Amino acid sequence: MADSGRPGRIGVAVTGASGAPYAQRLLHHLLAAHCDVALVFSAAARIVWREELGQVLPTDVEEMATVLRAALPDTGTLRCYDERDWFSPLASGSHAPDALVICPCSGGTLAAVAQGLSNNLSERAADVMLKEGRKLVLVPRESPVSAIHLENMLKLARLGVCILPASPGFYTRPQSIDELLDFVVARILDQLGVGRDFGPQWGL
Repeated sequence: MADSGRPGRIGVAVTGASGAPYAQRLLHHLLAAHCDVALVFSAAARIVWREELGQVLPTDVEEMATVLRAALPDTGTLRCYDERDWFSPLASGSHAPDALVICPCSGGTLAAVAQGLSNNLSERAADVMLKEGRKLVLVPRESPVSAIHLENMLKLARLGVCILPASPGFYTRPQSIDELLDFVVARILDQLGVGRDFGPQWGL
């Protein structure tokens, strides 16, 4: 995992829960920090992305990367993978990234990860992180949550998974949506050990 502000190899999985703007801001800051990002979208996530951000993502992964990069920093590297690409480095413990973030994490994906399922690349990537003992961060945005959601979160937290709900704080007196998004993204970056120069810290 990246530390001391050094860039790292970070996997990002975007699933079908509401919260595409969080994923977009996360990608922005990871690339601005010169990280090497491996990205996978679920089919549902591409639909949510279109509805919430107004951007249509091609199914071809190279075209998808081109469309995404047009609105992102030109630093770092971004590689997109199909959710059925079992040859992706995200699917292998021998070439896995330093850490994986599922942002947003749908209730279905949360359940699949908690049960050790690998029905698609996002789920397999999470399974790899667990078996290799690497950093896994889940960013659920469902509200309200059921007892099933809570039980799945508790099970994963006991395995060392970081459960980081997309719950922005207001003590910073945010003046824009981007500031609300950055409140959550800053905490994701902190968990990854990726240095940041935005977002106030309590007492500083």
